[in-house]
Amino acid sequence: ARGPSDRRAGSGADATAPGMLVGAVLRSPHAHARIRSIDTSGAEALPGVKAVVTRADFPEPDEDLRDISINVMAADKALYDGHAVAAVAATSRSVARKALRLIEVDYEVLPHVIDVEEAMAEGAPLLHENLFTDGVDPAPDKPSNIATRYEFGHGDVDAGFAEADVVIER
Repeated sequence: ARGPSDRRAGSGADATAPGMLVGAVLRSPHAHARIRSIDTSGAEALPGVKAVVTRADFPEPDEDLRDISINVMAADKALYDGHAVAAVAATSRSVARKALRLIEVDYEVLPHVIDVEEAMAEGAPLLHENLFTDGVDPAPDKPSNIATRYEFGHGDVDAGFAEADVVIER
């Protein structure tokens, strides 16, 4: 027989309660793709599905929060492999998984890069067509994958050694 000291820790995924819903998220299989359309009607018609949401169900955020908002759920483009494009709430895990399979997403797969240097190179596929590099003078007239450019100066190293009271070399 098991007693109170034999209980094992569980996780939130192990919890159940009467009337509890289970959520599941449909994620993009593409690293970079325009979302032409999302048809959730099949999932919505499935018995046990209580809600289906896409980015269209959320209010348009303030400009300051737009980047955060589209990272939570894709708007017009999936920006990375695994980017959330839809979510469902259902009466069971199996119904939620079946509902995800019934959501039809029409993607236009776009070119992508997987290296930072490639992403910053001239002619790289753009993630955001409205992103212009900040901190560059004159301001650029075409979009880039580089959000901001910072330059840090460290002074004159030779002059610093010349003015130092003590220099230790090893």
